[in-house]
Amino acid sequence: MPHMKNAFANTRPAFEQLDHELLTALVARRRYWVPDLLTPRPAVPAPDIRAELAALRATDPALLGPGLEQTFAPLGEPVPPRLAAGLHDPAGLLADIADALESYWNVCLLPLWPRLRSLLETDLAHRARILAEHGAGLLFTGISERLTWQNGILSIHRRGPWASTTDDIPIDGRRLLLTPSCFVDGVSTMLGRDAPPHIVYTTRGTALLTERHEPTTPHALECLLGRPRARLLALLAEPATTTELAHRLNVTPAAVSQHLSALAAARLLDRTRHIRPTDTSRKPPTRHYDSAQKPPVFRGRAIADKPPELRSGAGAHRCRRGLGSTARRCGSRLATT
Repeated sequence: MPHMKNAFANTRPAFEQLDHELLTALVARRRYWVPDLLTPRPAVPAPDIRAELAALRATDPALLGPGLEQTFAPLGEPVPPRLAAGLHDPAGLLADIADALESYWNVCLLPLWPRLRSLLETDLAHRARILAEHGAGLLFTGISERLTWQNGILSIHRRGPWASTTDDIPIDGRRLLLTPSCFVDGVSTMLGRDAPPHIVYTTRGTALLTERHEPTTPHALECLLGRPRARLLALLAEPATTTELAHRLNVTPAAVSQHLSALAAARLLDRTRHIRPTDTSRKPPTRHYDSAQKPPVFRGRAIADKPPELRSGAGAHRCRRGLGSTARRCGSRLATT
């Protein structure tokens, strides 16, 4: 994934100062597999890194050796020498792995985490909307063409160099975990008899991690809203968080938040709140109509129901002159989903 390499390019010198030999030894070269005990199924919607590391440190050291064998043996690879030597003291090796991962998090991932989390939260909001509006079938095919859903059965189609297989998984009211990730390419599935199916897939928008985008905005829109708000509205053809917008426009989150508040008060945006960030998306444009047609609507609100400042006449004139002051007079009534 070239964009991920670019996003982490600045962290390479710091990574070289860590125990990178131990960290890289944990990854199987042929398929980039890692031991399952390092990637447990999430127990909560937003896992905390400290809790995850504490759980790793509390793992039974006797599980480490078999876990490493299950990672490397199916690929025909031996357990790397650094790990094989450490298995003489599995408790000490487990502690070293946890310490190395904690250092890697603090040095390499933590500076990027607000942007990574923004992408993950935005992806979850998008998938939830697809599920609510179009059903599970489109949700799964949107994640990957290898996934199909019919009559409560999730089918996973696997393609190999010699044969292709399909796993049919009856859900029957069981939990099904969907985890977006910035670090997988495609879809990874984890199936077990006693655990719910777990599907890890590539999150949308990872290519934006290194992008600073100058959106193209119509001149008329800039005249109406001003250039900063017109640029924001152009970017919000797809939902995005304040952090993501600030990065793409190379401005502060506070500046973005101020303009978003004005646009939302004017009911040009929808906001979807989550545990931490807020996703913002552009409302559909209005249409021209004649007297025989119904008034155009903004997500269920007719123009006649909008605040007086946004109707025709003097209010509309004030809106054209300066949407910011108009929006503040309208208040901050947000369309929340």
